[in-house]
Amino acid sequence: MLRILGSPKRLCNGVTRRDFLHAGGLSLFGLGLADYFRSQAHASPEKKHLASFGRAKSCILLYLYGSPSQLETFDMKPAAPVEIRGEFKPIPSSVPGLQVCELLPNLAREMHRVTVLRSVTHPHPIHGVAYATTGVPTIDVAMELSPRDGRHWPFIGSVVGYLDQKANPHREVPANLALPFPMSTRRVGEVARAGPYAAFLGSAYNPIWTEFHGKATRKWVKTLTDQTYDGEEPYMGITPESRFELATATELPKELTLDRLDTRKSLLEQFDIARRDLKDSDSGRSNDRYRQMAYDLIGSAKIRKALDVQSEPRSVREMYGMTLFGQASLAARRLVEAGSKFVSVFWDEFGLAGSAWDTHWNHYPRMKEELMPGFDMAFAGLLRDLDSRGILDDTLVVCISEHGRTPKIQNVKGGGRDH
Repeated sequence: MLRILGSPKRLCNGVTRRDFLHAGGLSLFGLGLADYFRSQAHASPEKKHLASFGRAKSCILLYLYGSPSQLETFDMKPAAPVEIRGEFKPIPSSVPGLQVCELLPNLAREMHRVTVLRSVTHPHPIHGVAYATTGVPTIDVAMELSPRDGRHWPFIGSVVGYLDQKANPHREVPANLALPFPMSTRRVGEVARAGPYAAFLGSAYNPIWTEFHGKATRKWVKTLTDQTYDGEEPYMGITPESRFELATATELPKELTLDRLDTRKSLLEQFDIARRDLKDSDSGRSNDRYRQMAYDLIGSAKIRKALDVQSEPRSVREMYGMTLFGQASLAARRLVEAGSKFVSVFWDEFGLAGSAWDTHWNHYPRMKEELMPGFDMAFAGLLRDLDSRGILDDTLVVCISEHGRTPKIQNVKGGGRDH
């Protein structure tokens, strides 16, 4: 049986986390989940009566862009030929019989809280963030590209935000937040990726992104065909003074006080009385909600406090790892505690496209030095911290990516695994 975080805890509608995953792997974000709920609606009254009320109140999504190799993480093949099993060795975990990579010593001690899915498959060997986070089965636009195209399906966090807004229109902390910076904004080399956007729900339901303000403590060389990046790599380390703030679109200009902002808001509301036709249109409603959300965020001390990871004890920060992914995961825990429903932490490309977990080149040195240490500390630290604070059973933690990687190692510098 499948388990998530070590126990069959139930969601607020009575569905266990085990059932949630059983509903169809990645398709749980699309029609597969709707079909599952529909079938449950026709279940016998006795079965419904026996289902206990759920406890999951929020979700933290850890997204590893680029696709980590299953053969160097949670599905190692130590008995396979060397050209398949690779350089790294397995180690035992806290679950008898379950081995993980030797580069995951911290996570190995927390695997009794984790469910590993090795059976998910799909037909898209591309960096389909949109597919992984929406479950769209087919689409008439390039699935990997055109992030603002309304033909894409909405990001699962946007769906949560849309539904939550109906029940909590004046929520102080947004239901749908994402860290550490807007996707595809910190690298060059390719166009922006599709994925974590609201699509046909309207841009007002896009995630509220943070921006990362800080300095890396390590440098790293990255290569993509004929391009090379030799510079800072915050996923390998950042200074303790580094911080997260709301993206500039939701920041208040220094010369504009809250009183002046309220005056401008009042004037805008007066103008809106004379523009009922726009307000009643779909675009008008989207703009109206987006503007109100901006006002709420600008004046929200609660969200600024939640993003202040520097207020955490040094020991807690170090448990997550003093890296971009580690501190963003810590901020995600704080945002969930503050009341957010769906918080995403993206390990995104930095410096150069084709980076992050897309290890076509220099596979072994990147896994050993650039990628696995930060992931190991962040994921393990998050699980341990949520449990110690008594909110692990209330928080669904999901770690996913686009696809797996090929079994055979490519004969390139540092080794490589393709899609």
